[in-house]
Amino acid sequence: MTAPEKTTTELENLIDSCIASKDTRFEDWDTLGFQAAKGGDRFKRAQIRYIGSGATGNHDGDSRSLPSEHFTFSNMRLPAGAVGPEHTHHDVEEVFYVLEGELEVAVHDVEDGTKKAVRRLGYRDLIRVPAGVPRSLANVGDTDALFCVVIGAPKPQLPTYPPSSEMYGVTR
Repeated sequence: MTAPEKTTTELENLIDSCIASKDTRFEDWDTLGFQAAKGGDRFKRAQIRYIGSGATGNHDGDSRSLPSEHFTFSNMRLPAGAVGPEHTHHDVEEVFYVLEGELEVAVHDVEDGTKKAVRRLGYRDLIRVPAGVPRSLANVGDTDALFCVVIGAPKPQLPTYPPSSEMYGVTR
């Protein structure tokens, strides 16, 4: 016996439940505001959630974001001169894909955070950082940078800040 065909209405409802349009997103400057409060405006950045809540906190009540089944997806707006501090996702890989601006990304030695490799990324460049590898980024352009952030789990653990990070010891 075959499964019954979907009605047009069911298909319309399905496709609508799978879309998160740009017009329904907002820049959440508060999610990572605790870092700016501790380290100053150079740590100020906005998360724009599309799928899941990322590793930045509990946004399960945000009905604008699509539920996450396998990964999270958001955009990040990073003002000119701002940084994303060195941090480690122990449980998941993380991807940064540049849509606008220029980023300087770094991977840090696990044992000695002062050792690092740095690369510059621009429009449509991507970096995938494996789980357990400390990473950081900085906007080295003259304008805001906008980039996609994909994290490889529906609800990742909160990242940690190694001793070499400017956010070491900072908690939410």
